[in-house]
This record gives sequence, structure tokens and C-alpha cells, in this order.
Amino acid sequence: MPPLPAPSPKPAPKLRERLARFAAAVPSQCAICRAWPARPVCEACVQRFAQPQPRCRTCALPLSAATDTLTQCGACIRHPPPVDACFAAVDYAYPWSACIARFKFRQQVGWAHALADLMRHSPWTEPALERCDLVLPMPLARERLRERGYNQALELARRLAPDKVDARLLLRVRDTPPQRDLNRSQRQRNVRGAFLLDPLRAAELAGRRVVLVDDVMTSGASLFAAAAAVRQGGAAHITALVLARTPED
Repeated sequence: MPPLPAPSPKPAPKLRERLARFAAAVPSQCAICRAWPARPVCEACVQRFAQPQPRCRTCALPLSAATDTLTQCGACIRHPPPVDACFAAVDYAYPWSACIARFKFRQQVGWAHALADLMRHSPWTEPALERCDLVLPMPLARERLRERGYNQALELARRLAPDKVDARLLLRVRDTPPQRDLNRSQRQRNVRGAFLLDPLRAAELAGRRVVLVDDVMTSGASLFAAAAAVRQGGAAHITALVLARTPED
């Protein structure tokens, strides 16, 4: 008799989704203030730590003062990115950085519900989702997907707009070294050519309104490289929705 296959260290996708829904529905302590019973993040902490703030409309960096005439940072005015709008729910800082780490690196997929709700708390998310034709999650590098077992951007996108998500149209065709130790120009070179559209389906983007979803935006190099591929496919409008935006490098 041939040996039985070794058990998988990660739950199957359908089981993982059921576990995530169960975890989201069961009352627990708030991860921030420890209130009980509560969801993973209670409403009081969302109100305290996730207040909207003025941000650049095309890279989501905080602006010291936004007016009707000043809605972009200097860098985006000088070098317009390939998106029409970019919105972030929160800064990548306390307490959200720890919550995102649990979701992203510790196999706690149930956090996708709470973090997607946090994105919905932003006043810009719902209008962008309602107006768009397609929601594309940022594709994950193959090696990272193998290690993690799921794409965190896809998990968020599925909870934001399940009827509009397409996880197979935008492809990551080249794995790249981690971005964290690179400066801005190195990051841009690192991801150049890393994203393409499925060549058999690229025509589906012509004239469409697209939302790109990601969890954390650092320099924007990866997100803008993906947006450039979407723009080349003929998308009429591109909005980037990210959970958290890191401070300026």
C-alpha cells in the first residue's frame, strides 16, 4: 500500500473561510481596549483611532491642510501616479499595525472581516465600490502565497465586494525581493514588469471602472506598477483602496 500523503499544515480554503466566519461572529475581547464582549475591534476604538483625515487624493499620504484647491501632495503633482484616486482607511501605526500583523503573518484570517469593516468606516470606500465595475485584489508573489496560504488583499476584497471581485485577471508574473530594505527608486525598479493582465482577458478592462485593493501601502511602488498594467488594459478609471498607509519615507 502506498504511504498516505502528509497532512497539510494549513486548512483548506473552504474550511479556512468557515473558520474565519465563525471567528468573526463569536463575541470576544476587543484587541485594543480589551472590552468584553466585543468584536475584534470595538466601535469605540474605531471611533477613537480611525477618524478620517485629509490625505492626498492620489497617494493617500496625510496632508497638513487640504482645501478645494490643494488635494494632492507635491510629489503627485510633479509625477502623477497611474491612479485616479487612492484612499486609505488608517495610518499604518498603533493600534492597526499589530492587528494587521495578526491577519497577515499569524494565519488569523478571521481578521479580514474586522479589517474590511474598518475600510468601510472610511467615507470614500462605499462610493468607490458602488461605482466600479471590477474589484481586483493585489496579487501575491507565488512564494509568499505558498508560505502564507492565502492572499490577504483577496480576503479583504471578498468581504468588500464579493460580487465584483476578480482574482484571476491581474497577475503577478515575477517574484521580487522584499521591498522593506529598498529606497523609493529601488522599489520602483524592483517591481517594474512584475504585473500583467491575463492576455486572454485583457480586453475585458476596456472602458471599465476598476478598484484595486491592498492591505498596506508603503511607497506605492507595487500598487502603482499594478495600476499601470490595468491602465494599459484600457481601464477608464482606477481607484486604489488600501487598509493602511505608512508614513512618508
